[in-house]
Amino acid sequence: MNVRFPHRLDVPDERPASDLIPPAQPPSTEAPHPSPRSLRGLDWFVFFVADVQTGFGPFLSVYLTTQKWTQTDIGFVLSIGGIVALLCQMPGGAIVDWARRERLVAGIALTMITTAALAYACFPIFPVVFSAAVLHAAASCVLGPCIVALSLGLVGYGAIGDRLGRNARFASIGNGTAAAAMGAIGYFYSAQAVFFVTAALLIPTLFALSRIQPREVDPELAHGTLRRAAAARGDLRSLLRRRPLFILGVCAAIFHLANASMLPLMASVVTTRSGEWATVLIAACIVVPQIVVALISPWVGHQAQIWGRKWFLLTAFAALAVRGLLFSTVTNPQLLVVVQLLDGITAATLGVMVPLMIADIARGTGHFNLAQGIIGTAVGIGASISPTLAGYLSDQFGSPVAFLGLSAIAACGLAAVWLLMPETRPADEPPPAVEVT
Repeated sequence: MNVRFPHRLDVPDERPASDLIPPAQPPSTEAPHPSPRSLRGLDWFVFFVADVQTGFGPFLSVYLTTQKWTQTDIGFVLSIGGIVALLCQMPGGAIVDWARRERLVAGIALTMITTAALAYACFPIFPVVFSAAVLHAAASCVLGPCIVALSLGLVGYGAIGDRLGRNARFASIGNGTAAAAMGAIGYFYSAQAVFFVTAALLIPTLFALSRIQPREVDPELAHGTLRRAAAARGDLRSLLRRRPLFILGVCAAIFHLANASMLPLMASVVTTRSGEWATVLIAACIVVPQIVVALISPWVGHQAQIWGRKWFLLTAFAALAVRGLLFSTVTNPQLLVVVQLLDGITAATLGVMVPLMIADIARGTGHFNLAQGIIGTAVGIGASISPTLAGYLSDQFGSPVAFLGLSAIAACGLAAVWLLMPETRPADEPPPAVEVT
């Protein structure tokens, strides 16, 4: 009589780390059916969150300058915000995993961000602004994972590519709309009014969040735990053993090392060449990629569910490398706006692929949002080093060499993705099961 004993749960899996990504489950076990109300609520929630976050961009520097702050103090506050954002990436994701109530956590984070906006507007003194910058940075590190977790919990793995593409579209539209509206408010009223408007946006943002029905957000899917593997939700080791997660982190750091300073460096070049047209050209360089992102992101997300993820990630790195090469050679300021179309391609592909690949890699661990924090930390490291590196290259060798250096870094990232990054889409993943168009 042959007896087959079950596999011991306490014996580590001896397969290569890249093979530890679990296969897709049959659609019947994890195919949610969210209502149109919840899906539209998520659309508008993403839109308004982008509006709120836009108010803390360049407008903060403008506002503090009008309040007679020195550039040293402004730079110090901005740097503190960046450092806090970097340090809070992983704790922020872990909080979302621990709380398991994404809507509540997102609402608290939004309230914190609104408090920061009101603090800026009402009390522009150093201790208050310093505290508000810390509060805003910490809350943003929680809000980002909440959005992706809500998306995964609503639609499941079968449609997460489509959903992330749709998120990118609404975020892009929100960014563009808010930038134009707040620029007009700052021009016709005051820079202070921008932060009052930012705070007022809490009301429609929370209303959009309330439209997402909590019973339709699967708590297991939202944290990367397969329903069949719910008992393993606390297994952090299973996440840390997955080598593709750290390969993706390195690739993301390389990408942002090459990308973060490319537009600011180009803006400096345009300012010296174009004089009074510089502001218009820079604005166009910001708006044009947003249009591209809004147009192609849903298509990218849908096709990634069919073709896989790696080819789109390679496309993002290739477009970035070509963009840096063109910036080093093109001298016509108007043509630089055309080159910025490539930035839209990289933003659309990377913005969808990174959270999608994280979802693939963290599948079954119950620590999906912590995995987002790990990658977010890598992104922050690359982005924080990039301006210093580009500034040094530009000062020592000129802007063309600096652009070539950034392009070379992107090319190294392209090679790393090609040689090291495995395809994370499960081979037997079912086609999208939820319509999110």
